[in-house]
Amino acid sequence: MNLFITFLLLIIGFVLLVKGSDVFVDGSVSVAKLLRVPAVIIGLTIVSMGTSAPEAAVSITAGIKGSNEIAISNLVGSNVFNMLCVAGVSAIITPFVVDKTVLKRDFPVSIAVMALAVLMAFTGSEVTRVEGIIFLVIFVGYIAYLVRNAIKNREKSNNNERPMPALKSVLFIVVGLAAIICGGQLVVESAKAIAKAFGMSETLIGVTIVAIGTSLPELVTSIVAAYKGQSEIAIGNVVGSNIFNITFILGLSSAFTPIAVVNEAMIDNMIMIAVNAIGFVFCLTGKKLNRIEGAVMIGMYVLYTVYLLMR
Repeated sequence: MNLFITFLLLIIGFVLLVKGSDVFVDGSVSVAKLLRVPAVIIGLTIVSMGTSAPEAAVSITAGIKGSNEIAISNLVGSNVFNMLCVAGVSAIITPFVVDKTVLKRDFPVSIAVMALAVLMAFTGSEVTRVEGIIFLVIFVGYIAYLVRNAIKNREKSNNNERPMPALKSVLFIVVGLAAIICGGQLVVESAKAIAKAFGMSETLIGVTIVAIGTSLPELVTSIVAAYKGQSEIAIGNVVGSNIFNITFILGLSSAFTPIAVVNEAMIDNMIMIAVNAIGFVFCLTGKKLNRIEGAVMIGMYVLYTVYLLMR
């Protein structure tokens, strides 16, 4: 395939992913408002799953097609990007307070499932079907707990913004998902072709170009949320996306086909845990993320990218 056409298809794929996610999130958030769900729950569930749909489309498609390196490196790269860039840029725009529930419950869960994924990969150099199913069970249990908590706290929700009509909300969700699936297919095929043309490893392509491209919805959503002062959605989106990436996307991908983990990916996995632990510590200090901490996180991502290009 002509390289120009390949790049064009990659760009089209990213556009479909970003716009599809944008529409999907709008529809999902509208449904959440109709159900009177608190903002922090919106961030941890509907928004995080909606903005993680590109990662799901890319990694699950890659896993089914046997492109294991893209499948796992995309998730690892996205989790690093989410914590360092999405949270970092949001904090630079508007320093935000981190919900105490997120600090006590969701942040530790996020780091724990990442550590479990690394442990599983380290013990067998792959994530097996059984381990994938274990992640899916964790995902279902976590979501069930959040839903139960949301129902319990429905009357405490102060989200008074007028939602879209129910039919329009569902239409947005369906159209958004369709765009996300098509975009995911284009990104996987184009990324593989580019990696082959330039002699680059699929791990490098997955952890940089694909990871950043599929994380754009998280970045845009969290920046807008931070700008509007909706810190619950901003940090909830980051933490929820990271949990969703590991438990659902990695779980479903490996449930289809066991995912082998190369040595480079193991190093990236350790970096993923380290940067999320640092982000957790930053959020614990003063129970907020300030501009200086946000700038440090952006600097860390720049160094990480330089490391990826040099290795």
